[in-house]
Amino acid sequence: MEHSPQLRAAAHATYDARCYPEEEWAPCGFEKAQRYGTVHYRQAVGAAPEARSVLTAEQERRLLLSIAL
Repeated sequence: MEHSPQLRAAAHATYDARCYPEEEWAPCGFEKAQRYGTVHYRQAVGAAPEARSVLTAEQERRLLLSIAL
């Protein structure tokens, strides 16, 4: 599965951020999961844009507050 470098990096961070901390949760590392398109990889890819939207909304809120103050 191929994704943009940014999405891949975010998915990798999500995958490795203790979302799948043990072998029994994820049977392989990120690289292999990406190669085979495992459910764990697909979940990490799906979580990355959701995390981005939350973080972006928070950044926008802080920016608006800094302008207002």
